Amino acid sequence: MAPDARGRVAELHAMRAEVLRGPSDRATAAQHGKGKLTARERIALLLDEGSFQEMEPLRRHRATGFGLEHNRPYTDGVITGWGTVHGRQVFVYAHDFRVFGGALGEAHASKIHKIMDKAIAAGAPLVSLNDGAGARIQEGVAALAGYGGIFQRNTRASGVIPQISVMLGPCAGGAAYSPALTDFVFMVRDTSQMFITGPDVVEAVTGARVSQNGLGGADVHAETSGVCHFAYDDEESCLEEVRYLLSLLPRNNRENPPAEPGDDPADRPCDALLDLVPADGNRPYDMRRVVEELVDDGEFLEVHERWATNIICALGRMDGQVTGVIANQPQSLAGVLDIEASEKAARFVQMCDAFNIPLLTLLDVPGFLPGVDQEHGGIIRHGAKLLYAYCNATVPRVSVVLRKAYGGAYIVMDSQSIGADITYAWPTNEIAVMGAEGAANVIFRKQIAAADDPEAMRRRMVKEYKAELMHPYYAAERGLVDDVIDPSETRRVLIDTFAMLRSKHADLPSRKHGNPPQ
Repeated sequence: MAPDARGRVAELHAMRAEVLRGPSDRATAAQHGKGKLTARERIALLLDEGSFQEMEPLRRHRATGFGLEHNRPYTDGVITGWGTVHGRQVFVYAHDFRVFGGALGEAHASKIHKIMDKAIAAGAPLVSLNDGAGARIQEGVAALAGYGGIFQRNTRASGVIPQISVMLGPCAGGAAYSPALTDFVFMVRDTSQMFITGPDVVEAVTGARVSQNGLGGADVHAETSGVCHFAYDDEESCLEEVRYLLSLLPRNNRENPPAEPGDDPADRPCDALLDLVPADGNRPYDMRRVVEELVDDGEFLEVHERWATNIICALGRMDGQVTGVIANQPQSLAGVLDIEASEKAARFVQMCDAFNIPLLTLLDVPGFLPGVDQEHGGIIRHGAKLLYAYCNATVPRVSVVLRKAYGGAYIVMDSQSIGADITYAWPTNEIAVMGAEGAANVIFRKQIAAADDPEAMRRRMVKEYKAELMHPYYAAERGLVDDVIDPSETRRVLIDTFAMLRSKHADLPSRKHGNPPQ
């Protein structure tokens, strides 16, 4: 190698060493002092060891005003590239808060645009590690345009590749809309916040004083707003769960989720189910224990665990095949559907359908939640979102009526009439327009009022209604369920059914797109 070439190589190595060192030890210490890892430390935890290939590490901004001309660090505050998670390709970008507070400028945005384009072209998941202070004020409208390019690509990638946003620091203003457009949002308690307007603006406009965490912290978004799907105490746990989620998702919408055959027998009897679910429809129980019995090794990942707790949405495996589970939770609000539960389940159904994940629906639903707040809040519109999502889904769909399934909620929860491929019921099922008490009071109100003993007449009519219209085999006799099964056989029956449906092919009518209820 010629001397001048050796000099150039040495210069390159020096530049790369500077890139890896980052801005300064002081900046790194400050990041650690906040309980936060650096961008490179986060990438190392997310990706398989030694798999990261960085893209544009030597990129610098070209802004020349407001002091930026004297401060042109490499990477421009964002690290981009690709690597593997469990041996499967993943693209990633990570804001480096040590450089300009992770603020987005023109070069910074260009790097993100490029890695997003690569992820879409390669058909591989995209993970963003967010820790930035918003738009770089010194670059003006160029920074704002950079956000527009990110939003446009988030939308183009939606339903094509899995997009996961991991919030590891502040995310304010318009920047918060990128995570909102992705499939999953992870947050870390105390160190990550998301809001459109910060506490100072809120106080100035409304007079209300609130902390950053009280306004947009992980617990607020996991429990109240539903913006956050998963919340963890530390970055290590958070990133480990991101890896687990990626193991359950396909690389793109043209592939099926990865199968992982295990040791849990497909024909394992579930005798515990006979005792888990009380025959009395008014007695609560924990539906999570039912899900544990059905999935492989009792292991599943619950999405939105702390928001809209009256419905469960989870990803698990059955005989090694990834399955999306939607189940009413009788322990919370008796398992009714309300505005938030409808939105939560609708979004989950759409995600599963987009990424070829079969759907298992477990019904124990007394109806929609009554109330002025629900009606004025648009329960009709929000409930229709779940109905639309199920009707639009083309993946294999199997439902099981465990106990009660009343009224419109029964129809909405993937009944056979809206396209469920196979519907089963347990011998404890009650499928009806409403509960027997309410139905008898409506149908036989005149006879009850005219009786010498109205209460005795009412009890008699309730018993008669149950015997005629709510016995466990009424729906089966009319072909509205395909079979009534022994609860202990549920896992085996479901696995056999999903295996039968694995080659299902269904086409929607030709159209640009639907117009779902909003």
